[in-house]
Amino acid sequence: MVATRNSLSHRIESVPKGESIGSAFQSWMGDGLPIHRGDIFHTINRLRKLKFIKRGLEVMEWVIRERPYRPKELDYSYLLEFTSKLHGISQAESLFSRIPSEFQNELLYNNLILGCLNRGLIRLSLAYMKKMRELGHPISYLVFNHLIILHSSPSRKKSIPKILTQMKADKVIPHVSTFNILLKIEANEHNIERLLKVFGDMKRAEVEPNEVSYCILATAHAVARLYTVCETYVEALEKSATGRNWSTLDILIILYGYLGKRNDLERIWGIIMELSHVRSKSYVLAIEAFGRIGDICRAEELWSEMKSRNSLKSNEQFNSLIAVYCRYGLITKATALYKEMEKSGCKPNAITYRHLALGCLRAGLIKEAIKTLQLGMDMAASIKVKRSTPWLETTLSIIDIFADNGDVENAEKLFEELKKANYTRYTFVYNTLIKAYVKGKVYDPNLLKRMILGGARPDSETYSLLKVVDQFRT
Repeated sequence: MVATRNSLSHRIESVPKGESIGSAFQSWMGDGLPIHRGDIFHTINRLRKLKFIKRGLEVMEWVIRERPYRPKELDYSYLLEFTSKLHGISQAESLFSRIPSEFQNELLYNNLILGCLNRGLIRLSLAYMKKMRELGHPISYLVFNHLIILHSSPSRKKSIPKILTQMKADKVIPHVSTFNILLKIEANEHNIERLLKVFGDMKRAEVEPNEVSYCILATAHAVARLYTVCETYVEALEKSATGRNWSTLDILIILYGYLGKRNDLERIWGIIMELSHVRSKSYVLAIEAFGRIGDICRAEELWSEMKSRNSLKSNEQFNSLIAVYCRYGLITKATALYKEMEKSGCKPNAITYRHLALGCLRAGLIKEAIKTLQLGMDMAASIKVKRSTPWLETTLSIIDIFADNGDVENAEKLFEELKKANYTRYTFVYNTLIKAYVKGKVYDPNLLKRMILGGARPDSETYSLLKVVDQFRT
């Protein structure tokens, strides 16, 4: 949604910070232009998108005060929304009580509850939901979506079935976004079985999946190395994609990297290049994807292009090519880029050192790898980073090399990290650990039990490896 130069929205957005927006309205009316409800709604949607909360509140306060048209339910709803975001729930509740009673209906109640949930005030939101039931107002699916998100952490996840039961009791039909949230929760937990159950529930509820649904399903299967199934979802994703959504295009870049489809990777990159603005993040993902399929020259080309177009401002940009070099053991190139990173003022982070540790191992520099690995482990890394796919896959690659070297101690140390992120639900992850015991000629009678209790299913490779481990029984 673009604000054209002759729109009210453009005039309001152009008001310098700290100045009243009254001047924008006065100049608009001074040109003999009436202020229609549509102009206000367009402006509000623009300000929302730009996250100009204070400006949004100023616009709605002006509308309610000056009354260029008779305010309706939606106007008060916007006023309430911006008040709760800027001044908190107490002021939003106070405002709600002063809004004419004819407008104190479902839209305003739902907005007030969403305001409570945005602040994490679950008990207060539940009290307002109870009030809505008493008044006979329907509760929005957005409220339930937000409740599910607030209960998506592993410690609170057990409450989600109760929320869904309440949703059903309130006769609220789950929206496609509701199922997408549920799919994402299971994908984040690396639980393919539960993911497919949610998708089955979605089909039974006759809710049509959209491009977001297929993005989640395809990515989850790619991470789980189930590439044939992933390909099916990628096909569905391409068919369901509406317009040129940059986030969907970014995910297709990631997916075609996993699937090793160079032509499709180039095709999607071509579409991205036709967008009015190519984000630095898209370059980063494309560099990593071309690196994944082994096209290092193309990854380097894109990195140079990103450098000339966007300038290098973040460690994420440097990490993208460092990761590619380290994947193939090109430690000299990776080290040179690391030095360039430091000179540019970008600080290496924990994932930089993890990539470099992998690069050292691939180059056969074991002592340097362990030292570099420890450097990264001494740095703080958020739970989000430690649960991210690049972190997990790089860590598994390091474990794989430790396993080849029979280094059970270091393999186990890193395996604990993967366990915390539930990445060990995949059979291939446990098999990598068991390989360390095989190569190290170490017997452990609990490996199969650990695997099953950890949620991974043994396969033929597991049993073959365990048979070898059994030979080391003393």
